[in-house]
Amino acid sequence: MSEHPDQKYASILTNLSILQLNPMQVEVIEKAAPNHNLMLLSPTGSGKTLAFLLALLNKLNKNEPGIQALIIAPSRELALQIETVFRNMKTGFKVSCLYGGHAVQIEKNSLSETPAVVIGTPGRLADHVGRGSFDLSTVKLVVLDEFDKSLQMGFHKELEIIFKALNGHQQHLLTSATAIDELPAFLPFTGHQTIDYLQKSAPLKLHVKLVRTESTEKPETLMRLVAGFNQEVCLVFCNHIEAVQRLSALLKKHNFEHGVFHGDLEQIDREKNLIRFRGGATTVLIATDLAARGLDIPEIRHIVHYQLPHQHDAFLHRNGRTARMHASGQAYLILANDEKLQPYMDPDMEEMTVHPQLKLPAPPDYVCLYISAGKKEKINKGDIAGLLTKKGGLQADEIGLITTLDHASYVSVKRNTLGKLMAGIKDEKLKKQKVKIEVAK
Repeated sequence: MSEHPDQKYASILTNLSILQLNPMQVEVIEKAAPNHNLMLLSPTGSGKTLAFLLALLNKLNKNEPGIQALIIAPSRELALQIETVFRNMKTGFKVSCLYGGHAVQIEKNSLSETPAVVIGTPGRLADHVGRGSFDLSTVKLVVLDEFDKSLQMGFHKELEIIFKALNGHQQHLLTSATAIDELPAFLPFTGHQTIDYLQKSAPLKLHVKLVRTESTEKPETLMRLVAGFNQEVCLVFCNHIEAVQRLSALLKKHNFEHGVFHGDLEQIDREKNLIRFRGGATTVLIATDLAARGLDIPEIRHIVHYQLPHQHDAFLHRNGRTARMHASGQAYLILANDEKLQPYMDPDMEEMTVHPQLKLPAPPDYVCLYISAGKKEKINKGDIAGLLTKKGGLQADEIGLITTLDHASYVSVKRNTLGKLMAGIKDEKLKKQKVKIEVAK
């Protein structure tokens, strides 16, 4: 009798604080084993990343040189999320993550000792192919994560460059949260098995409510609605970057703590806003549909559609940020009197009113600190926690999320400890290094 995956991967599940694999993950592992080309259709938040990483792990051999697996993701955030999960699995295999927004030379240095696994965005991977940074002829498995998103974002040319650098004999595992009608010609295969969990998945435990308002009052209505959540985690979706910027300016005017996320932000600013959001230093994130898929963000209690998505798929992906993994959530549509519901929406959905006056909630429980040193300065999470407890006088439960980047780190701490903490660590060194520590902007 073969060993059940939960036993086989027990140490990895422990490292990830996961009790057991779900049926979709077990099926992917089993069907990927014979080197079949697979298309995995599964909703956002269903655990696709761990499914394909465990399938990939079965293909890796510690005694084989060269890059053995390539994972292609449509966004930097998703690539970094996959890298984080793989590192937390503690497999012993080297991984490199390649994406735009930082120096190519940093990545070339990480490739000097060939990794077993390379994760990257289409643009940066194609750039490295052009530079001859690595040899892809040894790749045995290619994962195309959120493949439909890569096609929607117009990465056909970059993907074609990457596939020309491969030997054409590798196994392929494609994941998508929507069905794909036709595969592009650059893929070196025609037949594949489909694992479809789009219909098998349990319906979202999601309640959708309609908020009607005058068009001139729509921004203020949004602000009063979100204030009423009383710092429960909330994601506000807009169709356009300009709308995100207008709403952000309004919230800033009222000193309403929030973050923003859209494609015009520099990569480091997107990362910082997500770090503050994940760590609880902000509980409201105003975003375009860039945040609807593939981001490692906390369990969202409330989804607000400030502008209604034109496509049903986009509506599902936005709502998929909440009511995930058997949790429940609430979604809201803000509809001005000159706007109409989209044809796919329920015309009889429950309506609600928001409080007529704006009453700002108390500030978030956490505040995010910036530290001017990171992985390249040999700073790790234990070093930061040690400084905050030993010198800053904090208890373990007063320290939240710690994130280390190449040359900076961020840590969430309870807001009510800030004065005591900053006094305690003033002029203290971190791992014998003089660093700047301040509230993150």
